[in-house]
Amino acid sequence: MSVKVYYTTVTASREVKSQQAEVMRILESKSIQFELIDISQDSSLREEMRAKAGNPTAVPPLVFNGDQYCGDYEMFAEAVEEDAVEKFLKLA
Repeated sequence: MSVKVYYTTVTASREVKSQQAEVMRILESKSIQFELIDISQDSSLREEMRAKAGNPTAVPPLVFNGDQYCGDYEMFAEAVEEDAVEKFLKLA
């Protein structure tokens, strides 16, 4: 399985941009390979992300391991605080 981050390159929200950048930076700093999926390229990707997360109003960034939902930014940030990123990503 591989870590996937659903994100968007088209957003007016500074908060979303900041959260996306932080998720990517932390994954890179831990040498965790991940795939970026830009939901702004195709509305079906946004629907896929929301369906997989089980939340019809979910917004990026959302993190998955393959098709298995790991969590949103808040859950990711909590895992970082607890030094449990690998567990959060279902890698450990």
